[in-house]
Amino acid sequence: MPDWTKEELEEKLDSIDRAVTIPVNLSISGRQTILDLTEVEKVLREARAISIGNCGCREKLHRCDSPLDVCFGLDRQAEELVEQGLARKASLNEALDALKRSHEAGLVHVTYTFKGKEKPEVICSCCSCCCHSLSALVRFGMHEAVVTSKFIATTNPETCIDCGKCAARCQFKARRMENGKMFYDKSKCFGCGVCLSRCPTGSISLIKRTGAEHLHT
Repeated sequence: MPDWTKEELEEKLDSIDRAVTIPVNLSISGRQTILDLTEVEKVLREARAISIGNCGCREKLHRCDSPLDVCFGLDRQAEELVEQGLARKASLNEALDALKRSHEAGLVHVTYTFKGKEKPEVICSCCSCCCHSLSALVRFGMHEAVVTSKFIATTNPETCIDCGKCAARCQFKARRMENGKMFYDKSKCFGCGVCLSRCPTGSISLIKRTGAEHLHT
């Protein structure tokens, strides 16, 4: 099965100034889970143009069956992608619907700001098996590839039932199961919030990072 080489990843990362994880905050009301995409929506609302296209990483590697049409161009990047036939023009609501769909698939929302640019021009929905930035981080320990969000996950041990659903969704391998117990290494947590939506007991929450926890910025 194909994969990124370390040399390919280094070349990719050379053009990127910063990749930042966007947290997805969740609240639960009755039986319905409401996805509060405030952080993502803020980036999208500030964009004058949005496009939706397929994930180039998953199209290249085909290492999972996560949705493809969940990557976004912003402003001039969006216009260029549409002009080149690589993406379609999208409304804010269409973009938020796609983000919700990607979250359900356990993907991490990441903004990319390229060198020489002040604002992010791309929002990707990433998996660690295909995404070049997450692959660089998880496989080769290139922590400069991705910057954490402002949040970090915390788990209530009194209500956690060690079901392992959060571990199965964690793209950063911060959570793992050993002998029927869930172990959490917060030094590997990037604050994406993907683990929250599958916790059946509501034992996981996102809290603001302290200075000591900004290990990957």
